[in-house]
Amino acid sequence: MTERLYYSSPRTFKWETEITSSFLKENGGWAITLKATAFYPEGGGQPCDTGTIDGITVLDVYEENDEVYHVVAKRPEKSYVVCEVDQERRLDHTQHHSAQHLLSAVCIELFEAVTESFHLGRDAVSIDLSISSLSDQQMKEIEKKANQYIQENHEIKTYIVTEKQFRQLPLRKRPEITGDIRIVEIAGIDVSACCGTHVQLTGEIGLLKCLKTEKHRGKTRLYFICGMRALADYQQQHHILNTVANHFSTSKEDLPNRIIKLVEDTKALQRDLENVTGELAKLQAAQIIQQQTGLTIAKTFIDKPIKTCEIIAKEILKEHHQLIVFSSLKDKKILLMHNGKLEVHCGNVIKEYARKWNGKGGGNQQKAQAIFQHEADLQEMFQFLSKHLI
Repeated sequence: MTERLYYSSPRTFKWETEITSSFLKENGGWAITLKATAFYPEGGGQPCDTGTIDGITVLDVYEENDEVYHVVAKRPEKSYVVCEVDQERRLDHTQHHSAQHLLSAVCIELFEAVTESFHLGRDAVSIDLSISSLSDQQMKEIEKKANQYIQENHEIKTYIVTEKQFRQLPLRKRPEITGDIRIVEIAGIDVSACCGTHVQLTGEIGLLKCLKTEKHRGKTRLYFICGMRALADYQQQHHILNTVANHFSTSKEDLPNRIIKLVEDTKALQRDLENVTGELAKLQAAQIIQQQTGLTIAKTFIDKPIKTCEIIAKEILKEHHQLIVFSSLKDKKILLMHNGKLEVHCGNVIKEYARKWNGKGGGNQQKAQAIFQHEADLQEMFQFLSKHLI
């Protein structure tokens, strides 16, 4: 059986060992067993380690029937090999796994919120809590308490107990396990059964930051980061804040006020623009009515968006009962519209004919739109609608 260095010598990241067996997997690649391995296999919510075996990339590590298998693209030529674990990945997983134990203990201590599952991914780390919600204030209290325990630098011990001893331990969560069991204990804070890798002192977790919560199947999912991920996140946030503050020529502390004012000013300008657009639409509607007196009013707008075309159409239809066929070359869209006095079903017309000219669209009885990839298709359908509907 393989000696598991990730337990007996957790700070071993490079070592020499012997290949004890290998076989070609059905889906490709080789599965290799080693006399001794520091590669942690996936388990307990913790992803597997990666690295190299004699320079060959380790693609996956898994455990099956008490044996650890290492998946590589090709089998190493030698029996004795040099192995190396990706130390940065391992440290990240180890810090976050220990942080999860600490965070879960704090959630119970403060709010009796039990951790039901743990997810450790490359982009996100989270625990699912048994409570339906967690306020921002509660999240801050959890974060503060967890970081207090980190600064107090509690010892984290791992040890094996018998099934009888296991039943006597004050466990945070009691899983259904038989035989000897590995225990991870944060001194004075938490005792849990766990097969993962862990730091030896809470101080090695580094800063722990709670990021956000979200609803998940009636419970609460709490996202967090720690260690080097937390540092990278802080560096990114600091850079963003400095960049925006410099853009506004203000301090980071005053940014919220400046942004709120900018939003308010933008909304005011938008209202003014809408008023001006409305007045201009009235003038354009009057001009179009003077120029076109038939049952169909058709016009192509080169630089106006379809939204503006619709405003003009609404102005016309306030007092007139024609069928409007407008096209916007800017948006590559056609608008078909009337005020309900006609029997034409705009939505059905657009659905039927847009496909013939490689477009797509739809709408209701009084208003519909079609969109095209190519202007030539738009122009052909526009010409057809202008002449053949009424």
